[in-house]
Amino acid sequence: MRASLSKTGNYISTRIGRAIQDYKLIEDKDKILVAVSGGKDSMSLLKLLNERKKWAPVSYELMAMHVETDFRCGGCVHTKMLKSFFEGLGVKYCFKKIRVLDKKKKNTSCFWCSWNRRKALFMAADKYGCNKVALGHHQDDIVETLLLNIFYHGEFSAMNPRQELFGGKLTIIRPLCYVEESVMRKFAKESDFPSQICRCPNSDTSKRKMMKNFISQIEKDCPHAKLNVFRSVSRIKRDYINIHGTGTSSADDAAVFSASGVVPCYM
Repeated sequence: MRASLSKTGNYISTRIGRAIQDYKLIEDKDKILVAVSGGKDSMSLLKLLNERKKWAPVSYELMAMHVETDFRCGGCVHTKMLKSFFEGLGVKYCFKKIRVLDKKKKNTSCFWCSWNRRKALFMAADKYGCNKVALGHHQDDIVETLLLNIFYHGEFSAMNPRQELFGGKLTIIRPLCYVEESVMRKFAKESDFPSQICRCPNSDTSKRKMMKNFISQIEKDCPHAKLNVFRSVSRIKRDYINIHGTGTSSADDAAVFSASGVVPCYM
């Protein structure tokens, strides 16, 4: 156990180490851009990756980045608070403002907001010579994404712990993929992080929030439901899933969606 970390911090660090080993998330001489939204997960990730540099068997650099959009609650204090946080860790950082609101400046979709944030991160990674972008998605996020894609997209897909892009020039990594959200929440409280410095205006009405509530209801009957869904991705019994969807081609499926007015996407 590392004395510089609490029991919870050591638990998360161990899980991060396991993910790094399983998926080769961090390698020698990596320069990693850590996306920091200001929430508990991304702040914890940056803090723990920075702490792990002290004993990690490989050498790597960190740079933090916060992407600020024009779609946010009225009480945002990101820049001031995060600047202090980054400087306290001794980590290089940058901020980027982007526009995601529609022309009427009233709303935006989760897809459009996420797409533009990701674009800003990729451009910054290229500008600062970073070969990897670290995102703060944890185990709960992966499970929710898997279920959302099954229910709303009709496909079996989630978030990869490691995803190479642009022919391997840039790699997305998710070091918290083995960590539960409840543990992240506990660590954030121990670290005295702000409980919520800004909330997405759509956070309470999003499909992801609905899926989170759905999982919570199932866990009342099956406490390990979330973990079982996560594990199912690596336990696929192909002999028992020889099913071809609706039996129609992708073109036929598109026609069905169009005729019914159903849009296969989620917020």
